[in-house]
Amino acid sequence: MINPIVLVVVVVVLLLVVIIVAFGMRSKQSEDIEERLGVYTESTSLIKLSEEFEQEEREKAKKSALTDIADKAVGDTKWGKGARAQLARADLKLTVGEYFGLHIIAVVGMAFVSLLILFPLQPVQAIIAAGAGFFMPRLYVGRKQTQRLKKFEQQLPDLLSMWVNSLRAGYSVLQALEAISREMPSPTNTEIQRVIREVQLGIPLEEALDHMLERMPSAELDLCFTAVNIQREVGGNLAEILEVIGHTIRERIKLFGEIRVLTAQGRITGWLISALPIILGFLLFLINPRYMSNLFSNPGCGWPMLAVGTFMIVAGMAAIQRIVSIDI
Repeated sequence: MINPIVLVVVVVVLLLVVIIVAFGMRSKQSEDIEERLGVYTESTSLIKLSEEFEQEEREKAKKSALTDIADKAVGDTKWGKGARAQLARADLKLTVGEYFGLHIIAVVGMAFVSLLILFPLQPVQAIIAAGAGFFMPRLYVGRKQTQRLKKFEQQLPDLLSMWVNSLRAGYSVLQALEAISREMPSPTNTEIQRVIREVQLGIPLEEALDHMLERMPSAELDLCFTAVNIQREVGGNLAEILEVIGHTIRERIKLFGEIRVLTAQGRITGWLISALPIILGFLLFLINPRYMSNLFSNPGCGWPMLAVGTFMIVAGMAAIQRIVSIDI
């Protein structure tokens, strides 16, 4: 009979190999895509464009059969469209099918870990762990979105300053964006380069800016693009308008930082109070596993108590975060 520990180790190793291979292939493909798309920012030669489209067709032919099937199955669904938007906002070079595959891997992996390591042969805990695994890719993508948007908003005042200086130097709007894409760090340069590529491919500037706003849902960016669109229709001094907007954004960021300092104690208290029951339960489990195992072995009393406790922790954390969150 196979040793359960050996079986667990084999399963975990196989899952790690699958994840590493998937991300390795994806990284290689993303590098090739970036290299192919570089022609749109360097030249619009018809010969080069033709070569790039032929290369793209060859790359499509090399796609995994499972990925292709998953893309066709979920790509046009409501979930697929939402996932595509989320991946674009997080700037993750994944297709909808690959993202769907990560959900399956996370669900199966968490179920195996719970069933064979944490709670051996306990199907209820395995189902709960599988449900938690389903949300792990979403949490990662959501965190990447938040970090990227926060970094972009911090760079927005510098973007506007460079935009104003370029316009005053005699550049057009598109030329100023090209200068910004060369000088600004990521993620600003990446988003501006996408706008330039879309314009070079024949998409109107207004639509390209709207696409960028979909990837970067920022109220300040919406205000800037609204000013650009109005200026293109009715005229006016765009440099002065952007300068005023930039000053307003700098003051808003400064005020937001002061508010975060004043509410730091409340936010830390919320995290500490929410984590304290979990940490205490884990320590008690290490000290006296037999005593704490009664919570998990009693489905009539233990599991309802855990569910109520989890709900109260989440509700309390949400209430505290709502209190210390101030819109400006």
